[in-house]
Amino acid sequence: MAVKVRIPTPLQRLTQGKEEVAGKAGAVIDIINDLETRYPGIAERISEGGKVRRFVNIYVNEEDIRFLQAERTLVNDGDEVSIVPAIAGGKGG
Repeated sequence: MAVKVRIPTPLQRLTQGKEEVAGKAGAVIDIINDLETRYPGIAERISEGGKVRRFVNIYVNEEDIRFLQAERTLVNDGDEVSIVPAIAGGKGG
C-alpha cells in the first residue's frame, strides 16, 4: 500500500492532470523529492532548500504538518497527504 498524495489543481499540469498520485512512505520532504523524480518541476513549487514554502500548506491525514514535525513529519503506507496552496487576495476596506 502506498501513500495517497492529493495534488492541487494548479500543480496538476505537472502530474499529467492527476489529482491524486501515489507516494512512498517516509518524511514529507522525502515524498516531495520523490515526486520531483516522477513529475519534474513540482518540488520547486512546494519547497525550497529542504523546507516547505510558507505559502504552501501540507496536511497528513488532515493534520497540518506545521503543528507536527514540519518537513520531517513521517508518513506511513495508507496515509493521505494533501498539498494545499495558500490563497490570499481580496479587496481591502
